[in-house]
Amino acid sequence: MLTFRLSAVPLCVLASVLVLSACSTKLVDQTAGWSPNRIYSEATEERAAGNYDKAVTLLEKLEGRAAGTPLAQQAQLDKAYTQYKAGEQAQALASIDRFQKLHPASPAMDYALYLKGLVNFNDNLGIFGSLARQDLSERDQKAAKESFEAFRELATRFPDSRYTPDARSRMTYIVNSLAQYEVHVARYYHSRGAYVAAINRAQTALSDYTNAPALEEALYIMLRSYDALGMTQLRDDTRRVMEASYPKSEYLSQGFRSVNDPWWKLW
Repeated sequence: MLTFRLSAVPLCVLASVLVLSACSTKLVDQTAGWSPNRIYSEATEERAAGNYDKAVTLLEKLEGRAAGTPLAQQAQLDKAYTQYKAGEQAQALASIDRFQKLHPASPAMDYALYLKGLVNFNDNLGIFGSLARQDLSERDQKAAKESFEAFRELATRFPDSRYTPDARSRMTYIVNSLAQYEVHVARYYHSRGAYVAAINRAQTALSDYTNAPALEEALYIMLRSYDALGMTQLRDDTRRVMEASYPKSEYLSQGFRSVNDPWWKLW
């Protein structure tokens, strides 16, 4: 029976084996000789090709190589955008928050705020929700509110920014969504016979939001709920308000719309 003894191996051979083993496991940085501009260019190409992980890795290298320069700031924002494109909303928001803390006076702060609003806006919309014809109002409103706050800060601090007009449009959409959320809940209560709760949620929509499309339905829910409760005076008052505000309302002539025919449309 053969046995292997370490003492029988020449020390020079053992040393060579150990060196070769170490070299074989050492990672080679292919970007070692690259300029910052080349790294940025390669990262942009990787993102365009859909290779988001590679793009993020390159941008993180660029942050270190170009530290203290405008290019490093650009790399941080590009990393956040790349993470957003990859569907990694939490990581994208973390990158934006880090940028805001490190560079509070950056000339690119308007874009950072716009991107923050965009990440939350699309996070709340989501491709699967659109495919299922489920609008923003039927889901958690936390992201929508955070999106609104980012867009509002952008519009307030940078009214002349190239991103502000689109941000304002999205703010309008979000407000309509939040109003519709209240009406969605009110409609649910009404369908369950919880008429007092339905009235309360409809009134919340009417008091908290103005000029939102959902307010027409909010009034109709109140009208139907008052009628179901036998509160004829309040029912008739609500009808008069509704006829004055929405003289061509289809609710008064046709009732509730189909749940498959939402007021919203894809962005």
